[in-house]
Amino acid sequence: MATGAGESPHPRVRVKPPRPPTSVWRAEDLARADVAAAELPVIRPDQVAPLVAGLDLWDIAPVRTAAGTPATVAGEDLWLALSAPATGDPWGRHDIARLRLIGHGPGGWRDLGHLFPDGASPGSREWAGTAVYDERDATLAVLYTAAGGRDATTPRLRQRIVATSARVVAEGGIIRCTGWRPHREVLAADGSIYASTDADHGELGFITAFRDPFPFRDPADGREWVVFAASRPDGVSTFAGAVGLAEVGAGGEHRLAAPLLYADGVNTELERPHLVMHDGRYHLFFSTQRHTFAPGVAGPTGLYGFFAPALTGPYAPLNGSGLVLANPAAEPLQAYSWLVLPDLRVVSFVDFHSLGGVTPLQLAADGVDALRRHFGGTLAPLQRLRIDGATAAIERG
Repeated sequence: MATGAGESPHPRVRVKPPRPPTSVWRAEDLARADVAAAELPVIRPDQVAPLVAGLDLWDIAPVRTAAGTPATVAGEDLWLALSAPATGDPWGRHDIARLRLIGHGPGGWRDLGHLFPDGASPGSREWAGTAVYDERDATLAVLYTAAGGRDATTPRLRQRIVATSARVVAEGGIIRCTGWRPHREVLAADGSIYASTDADHGELGFITAFRDPFPFRDPADGREWVVFAASRPDGVSTFAGAVGLAEVGAGGEHRLAAPLLYADGVNTELERPHLVMHDGRYHLFFSTQRHTFAPGVAGPTGLYGFFAPALTGPYAPLNGSGLVLANPAAEPLQAYSWLVLPDLRVVSFVDFHSLGGVTPLQLAADGVDALRRHFGGTLAPLQRLRIDGATAAIERG
């Protein structure tokens, strides 16, 4: 789940002895960032239009094929997004989020409904995940985050990664999923490699993470892996974000592995991590927000990236800093949750736009309607990256 914009004070920092991992994002890396060069164009109001009337959509991504390319069924590209009714406080959408399937074809966008039947998920909310379509047997495999539980005994913010699958049927112009298999928990925080998420209360941007799974087949040897947003259990501070890793065995079992990257003492949330192969290198991308950096560490809300010669690293920051794309200084909260596709197009959603220097907290003082006028909840203009060795930047036309 990508939480999106929010202004929040830093909590008290907890200090513990450090234990350096293989790949680390350091404050001195970020200090080298050329923020102005990474800034995206300002999103204009006329570029903000709902994909589906009456719905907030965020963490938007194409359904993938096994090769990572966007999946097409009956002439329509399939997309997956988190969804909630476009009413009330936009920040409250995370408490009622459901995964939704959307089609895009010659006639534009159309709503294909909730991905899962009511009550199918073991959580009280569905947070971000990834869907992979297999054209050979028309099946859709979904790996997603279940948050909370169906009863009061499950901590509200507990996150675990759940797998399920269904058959995709296209008949009479209708695309639907049928025959869903039972939802099976395949990964959960162990409290040792990854911090436990067992909590009932938390502040947006500072929730311990075990979410946002992204499956990836290593082209070097065909092994299957999953990367996900995580938190280090024994960090030097509470700002101990990590990119987690798990290996998928031949029988489908998932085994936790050491994280790919730590941002210990730098940032508390490395959201929606994903891998892209380019020019024989592994590129690890994630999104984070300006208010989730540790005290004394500054960075914009944006897309950050690293590269390595092998899937397990070691990873070095792109552009020397990790910063790849940033919201413009004039509209620092306009977009979030960037996803880089194999062809280097970049997808994101419109968060709080056209603020003109006002913050969402200031808007909230004027009521929910004021927030609603500036919240997008829709697809942002697509961008494209150019990657050249150790550098990555937006293509400017």
